[in-house]
Amino acid sequence: MKRYILLVVLGSIAAAQLFAEAPKGWKMRVDRSTSAADPDTVGAIRFDTSGAGFHAVNPQAAVYWNPANVAGGAYTIKAAFTLLKPSSHPNYYGLIFGGSDLEGAQQTYLYFVIAQDGTWLLKHRTGDGKTENLSPDTPNDAVKKPDSNGKSTNLLEVRVGADKVDYLVNGTMVHTTPKAGLKTDGIYGIRINHVLDVQIDGFAMSK
Repeated sequence: MKRYILLVVLGSIAAAQLFAEAPKGWKMRVDRSTSAADPDTVGAIRFDTSGAGFHAVNPQAAVYWNPANVAGGAYTIKAAFTLLKPSSHPNYYGLIFGGSDLEGAQQTYLYFVIAQDGTWLLKHRTGDGKTENLSPDTPNDAVKKPDSNGKSTNLLEVRVGADKVDYLVNGTMVHTTPKAGLKTDGIYGIRINHVLDVQIDGFAMSK
């Protein structure tokens, strides 16, 4: 009996290691809340491989990227985001692109994100902690809200063209911006805000 229990325990540990390993080559930058009205929760961030995708559990907000993932010119990035359980309040998650110096004080990137209340948001981060809304949080029926089980899956796409950038949710274009004035060449990745548990599948870039 003791030997059986030991084998079960060892098997469970091996399975946990198999399905919860940090993605090779990926980096993380934590974005801690400074708001007393919207604090982080306790615990450590987890960003693991999960099936063919990733699983992010975020007590604090974070950006995830692989330095090898760089896009320029005309390209499309996309990923399906499954909110595994509702947050205590709307928090945004989605794609980043046009990134540079992501580990430094002059970090910069654009991000197209959604929240459980059915809104999307487009922002630009410039410098350490400084952000600018390129489009405010906007409701759209294309953004799926959590179902009766508390889950929702949304496919996000950013299509960078020759002179414009299109933003799509579940195949529906929700916004377009001129490309002029935007830094779209650079690193692409993922941003998950705090108090979120999200599965990411089909993360890819195509030309």
